[in-house]
Order: sequence, then C-alpha cells, then structure tokens
Amino acid sequence: MTDELSLDRQVCFALYSASRAATAVYRPLLDDLGLTYPQYLVMLVLWERDGRGVREICEELNLDTGTGSPLLRRLEGLGLLSRQRLDTDERRVEVHLTDKGAALREKARNIPRLLAESTGLDEAEMVALRAALVRVTEALHSATTPHHHSH
Repeated sequence: MTDELSLDRQVCFALYSASRAATAVYRPLLDDLGLTYPQYLVMLVLWERDGRGVREICEELNLDTGTGSPLLRRLEGLGLLSRQRLDTDERRVEVHLTDKGAALREKARNIPRLLAESTGLDEAEMVALRAALVRVTEALHSATTPHHHSH
C-alpha cells in the first residue's frame, strides 16, 4: 500500500522544485534585461501582440488587476510601455510598447532557447510537459473555485 501523503508531497515538491530551478536559470538572463520574472511575462505578452487592454493582459497571465496594475506601472516607469485610456471607452486602458520596450525583445530573443536547452528535454518532451502542466494548472484552478463539485 503506497502512502498517499508521501505521493502528494512528491508531486507538489517536484512542481515546486522545477519552478525554483527554472527561476534560477532565468534570473541572470532577466537581470541582463533589468526585469523581474513577472515583468518579463508581461513583456512576452506584448511582444506577441502589442496594444492589448490591461484586463486582457491580466487574464492571459492569470493575474488579478491588483497584481497586474502595479506591474504595468513599474514597466511604464522603466520606459518600456505606455498606458493610454481610450477616448471611445473610458474603462479600457490600452498598453503599448515604447521603442525601448520593443527593442528589448531582441535582447530577450535567446531566453526561451537557453531555458529549453537547460532542461535537457527534446522538443516533443517540452511540448508534452507544457501540456501536462497546463492541464494540472487548469484542474487546480477549478478545484479552488467555489462552484466546483467533485464527481
């Protein structure tokens, strides 16, 4: 009979350890860019498609606006993006890269490849790992929302 508690701890601890190890690889790369990891994620979203709404950026990164807004403010302070309230819709604030923010993308270009190489996984394994982690994240998110019923 396997000890359920130790299995749970192993899965949780493996996720936690992997996350910390990835962060350790990222840190010097992000220090070069002058960004924290959450700031880097915001920049990735904007490099993918510029001119997004604040709410959209927060949704994409699973952040509440209380966490997202200070991040965006800080990046604006660093001169990497600008926030503009739309005349057509007072509630919508659009976020645009500045020239400096757009230029930083070139400096960040090798980061995904460096991280991928550091994992020692091939591309198929990376794709499978990402898919599994996305499933885990979605399942855990839905388990923490109040309307969830276990079957």
